[in-house]
Amino acid sequence: MREIQVSTLTDVVERLCIEANTHLPGDVRCAIEGCRAVEDGSIAKGILDDIIENYTIADTENVPICQDTGVACVFLEIGQDVHFVGGDLTEAVNEGVRRGYTNGYLRKSVVADPVRRGNTGDNTPAMLYTEIVPGESVKITVGPKGFGSENMSQIRMFKPSAGLQGIKDFIIEAVETAGPNPCPPIVIGVGIGGTFDKAALLAKKALMRPLGSHHPDPFYAELEEEMLEKVNALGIGPQGFGGKTTAIGLNIETMATHIAGMPCAININCHVTRHCSEVL
Repeated sequence: MREIQVSTLTDVVERLCIEANTHLPGDVRCAIEGCRAVEDGSIAKGILDDIIENYTIADTENVPICQDTGVACVFLEIGQDVHFVGGDLTEAVNEGVRRGYTNGYLRKSVVADPVRRGNTGDNTPAMLYTEIVPGESVKITVGPKGFGSENMSQIRMFKPSAGLQGIKDFIIEAVETAGPNPCPPIVIGVGIGGTFDKAALLAKKALMRPLGSHHPDPFYAELEEEMLEKVNALGIGPQGFGGKTTAIGLNIETMATHIAGMPCAININCHVTRHCSEVL
């Protein structure tokens, strides 16, 4: 049994909140630059140039890539042989978010009540997801999620009779409905299976997967490539002004489900698809 002080977790979450908001992951940067190389329209190329300049300045000056520094989504993959000591795990994560968003001068975007509102003033509470895995380490991933793109996400409870075509049509429908609102080029996370809530979590986790990686099942890996091609054929383009690049990635995560259902969730992220991880 390995003991980990929750104060260590707080320190890591604080650092990851700042890093994720100021330094775009290398896979996302490479995808954007790769799309810039194949665009032939002057408007699309100009917008992608602006996007590249923006994240380059953020990286160099250690300032936020986007003014919407998001709600802090924190994923903990906790080894089953780990024992946290020194305090409450949830509060330790929230303290890390509190410090990160305060010390990093990041915008506080969380309200205490969904209807009556009221800003919490420190971007807490975090959206915390825990998963027990083998081993004695803890993987911490912070993925700040802005709501320009989150608001464009959808979930649908399909009957099995909808088949694969129903899922394909739903992906295209969701992207067309979103249009320019989520600041394309976007990243699309698709979750298929599980239950209503699990499908949404699968879609969120799909956004954390490196762009250019593929689902381990060749069937779904092929579907990822097919749907990314079809999304880009829509011609929405960077910031909705037209072009070849509507999405820079489409990742699918799947799991078993009930005989009577086929849940499908689509979580859309803007080109600032932020995520940063560390293993304790």
